[in-house]
Amino acid sequence: MEIKLPLPAVISILHRVSGVLLFFPGIPILLYSLQMVLDSPQSHDEFQILLTSLLVKSALILFLWFFMHHFCAGIRYLVLDLNYGIELEQARMSSKLVFVVGIVLTLWVGTAIW
Repeated sequence: MEIKLPLPAVISILHRVSGVLLFFPGIPILLYSLQMVLDSPQSHDEFQILLTSLLVKSALILFLWFFMHHFCAGIRYLVLDLNYGIELEQARMSSKLVFVVGIVLTLWVGTAIW
């Protein structure tokens, strides 16, 4: 027996997971990065060197996707709360749109970061 989740359910789960991951590791990493940048010129230079690492750039792009997906899905849920797009076909279409727009925005902003 196999249970397959519909796309709106997957988008909902990813929205929650991305919110948690943005909150817990995201905020401490952001605050530590801000401290490094503002602490001294030497720590700022160390931070710039750290940003050239392939692993750090990949992690930044992953967190960027978390943010973009969370943002787009959040807008979708606000629109659903206004009772727009609550029909089954519209909900499926908006889920596909959230997924595609999140990836496109991530690629667009990610190219600027890279």
